[in-house]
Amino acid sequence: MAEGKRSDKVADLIRKEVSDMLMTSVKDPRIGFVTVTRVAVSDDCRQAKVYFSVMGTLKDQQRAIQGLASATGFIRKELGRRISLRYTPEILFQFDPSVEYSIHMEEVFHELEKERRKRESSD
Repeated sequence: MAEGKRSDKVADLIRKEVSDMLMTSVKDPRIGFVTVTRVAVSDDCRQAKVYFSVMGTLKDQQRAIQGLASATGFIRKELGRRISLRYTPEILFQFDPSVEYSIHMEEVFHELEKERRKRESSD
């Protein structure tokens, strides 16, 4: 049980540090509108999946994925300097479509509400 709590704390710390690095240290223009949404760390804290979202088109998302892939080594090295762990976790970036999905669902609910009001006004 204690290991899960430790990995959760490490995940929060990694999320904070990687977000900070993306805003201040990483100068790749392809990583313009990347937001770290969450981080999942393995129980042994040797792997960290960094989930991110990108505002923009599909092309912007693909460019951001390429930019993050090229910056992974730098981010891992800098993470090792910023946090003190026995092993610096291997970083795996994964696109998180949940933000886009929630925006889509909000639009669907808005359309349904408009249709409901239209039917009520015509009755």
